[in-house]
Amino acid sequence: GRMRSNRKHGISNPETLMKTLPQAIVSERESPSKAKRWMLSSYRTEIAIAIAIVIIELAVGTVVPAALSVGNLANVTQAAAPLAIMSFGVLLVIITGGIDLSVGSVFSLTGMVTGLAMAHGYGAVLSSLAGLGVGVAVGLVNGALVTFVGLAPFVVTLSTYAIAGSLSFIVTDGHSLPITDPNYWLLNSGTLIPGMPNYALWCVLLLALIELGLNKLVAGRWLYAIGSSSSSARAIGIPVKRVRLCAYLLSGLLASCAGIVSISYISNAEATAGSSLMLQAIAAVVIGGASLFGGTGSAIGALLGSLMITIIQNGANLIGVNSFWQGTVTGIVILVAVLVDRVTKARR
Repeated sequence: GRMRSNRKHGISNPETLMKTLPQAIVSERESPSKAKRWMLSSYRTEIAIAIAIVIIELAVGTVVPAALSVGNLANVTQAAAPLAIMSFGVLLVIITGGIDLSVGSVFSLTGMVTGLAMAHGYGAVLSSLAGLGVGVAVGLVNGALVTFVGLAPFVVTLSTYAIAGSLSFIVTDGHSLPITDPNYWLLNSGTLIPGMPNYALWCVLLLALIELGLNKLVAGRWLYAIGSSSSSARAIGIPVKRVRLCAYLLSGLLASCAGIVSISYISNAEATAGSSLMLQAIAAVVIGGASLFGGTGSAIGALLGSLMITIIQNGANLIGVNSFWQGTVTGIVILVAVLVDRVTKARR
């Protein structure tokens, strides 16, 4: 019976079985260390960013101790949530080798459309769906013009950035709109899961979905393949046009999601709310390790990049640095991130 059982598993000699058992035990013991090595090699950039975030926060805390308070850290994460959600969408486009400059205007227009729908008596659900429709429409236009017409992503998304930004003023004559639903704030600050505010829950869910999708799903691997070489991806049968269209569609949709989370937080819609977020979203993705040439990037990196930008802005405000310098700081951080990425690739 033992001999038959051993043959069933591919081992016909009991002595051979006894010799292989210690090796199997050793390999099982080594598996955690292999997993650690894989984590360190696959997420080196993300680990470095996390360490940098801690160092920056501690440095600011030495100057302004209030920076390390629980309340301030909660405010930082809440302020970073819309930027992180928007960055997830921008990441998908950048991985394919494209760019989406329209996300800031989509963010603004989504808030204005949602607020306008509420002002006309529509409920929170229908108003939110109308706002999300803005992102879907702009994403489809961007994706169709880039993939099927063959226009440059920079030109297309710059045009839709200008159009959506103009419409943000047109729909309400440039006036801000208060959010009339008294319970709409729960979308951002409520707690579906005890102990976890909703803005953190949305970020965690999207992080898990996108990171697992990029690494475990075939469609996720297609995104990387297209960004590395679209001609090679097309040659092996990947539907390049459809995948790119979906990337731009998701980018617009997530920009609208970010806009809705934002107006739920401040209970007010502004036509200029997303004017600076386009640059910040691209910066967050690049800081997180994505290459503007495509083929690399992770959702974890985009989230950490968003946190870093928000922490830098928060620290500058606490220290008393003039807010006019924040754009300069963001630009310098982008340049440093791109230079580090270039040096790292050259060494590899």
